[in-house]
Amino acid sequence: MKKYSVIYADPPWSFSNKKTGGSMKSGAAAQYDTMSIEQLKKLDVPAICADDCVLVMWYVGSQPQEAIDLCKAWGFTIKNMNGFIWVKLTEMFLQFFGMGFWTRAGAECAIIATRGKPKRASAAVRQVRLALIGRHSEKPAEFRADIEKLCGDGNKLEMFARQSAAGWDVFGNQVENSITINTKE
Repeated sequence: MKKYSVIYADPPWSFSNKKTGGSMKSGAAAQYDTMSIEQLKKLDVPAICADDCVLVMWYVGSQPQEAIDLCKAWGFTIKNMNGFIWVKLTEMFLQFFGMGFWTRAGAECAIIATRGKPKRASAAVRQVRLALIGRHSEKPAEFRADIEKLCGDGNKLEMFARQSAAGWDVFGNQVENSITINTKE
């Protein structure tokens, strides 16, 4: 079985509110299939990890404990809760005015976590990036390039991918999977 030294994940987090916003079609569940934290934990991610592996995982600001619990369930130790911060911009290059539970969201964060003792390939990768928004929950491709620079060579997997990218295996229900991830019972 192929083992990965880099896993880039954008889990389809479920929310208690299925639809939000004036159109009632802006919630995650109105855009794509979501998974509960228990379903996500059952994915046998440890089986596909190299001994030294980096996880970069986007999480929802209103669910930090779930993100921490998922990292732990997959066998990772968090190194930085805000390893990457995406400041969202509109097509007019204005700060995005999104939904939110306490404040209006204009940014998303990704955790950096590790298994074993992976080495950083570059110290020049910045934490904060301003980038245009795309489709609902779609992350800018620049982050994938930042991860490649940060982590260097090795087998790379994008979980819950929306499209294939050169040099990356993909897993998700919006792309043709290049691997299968089993579930634990």
